[in-house]
Amino acid sequence: MDKSILFGMGDRYNIHSQLEHLQSKYIGTGHADTTKFEWLVNQHRDSFASYMGHFDLLNFFAISENEAKARVRFNLMEKMLQPCGPPPEKPED
Repeated sequence: MDKSILFGMGDRYNIHSQLEHLQSKYIGTGHADTTKFEWLVNQHRDSFASYMGHFDLLNFFAISENEAKARVRFNLMEKMLQPCGPPPEKPED
């Protein structure tokens, strides 16, 4: 079914402006110029932050790695610096 039948031009513009607002407010949502590398870095950092924020997951990782919780938290923080390795070379325009 054609989307133009479901949404009027005003609705489409409103949805687009709301999406742009969310993308400018939250880094992890990306935007039109987000590269694959940047998107992956955001995903990894969000995951690591979630692991550190959920006490039970942190306990699980500590037990499964036979490490102290503080060491696991430190390792996760270290991984947040460059979770996907160094950034790729950007082609010059």
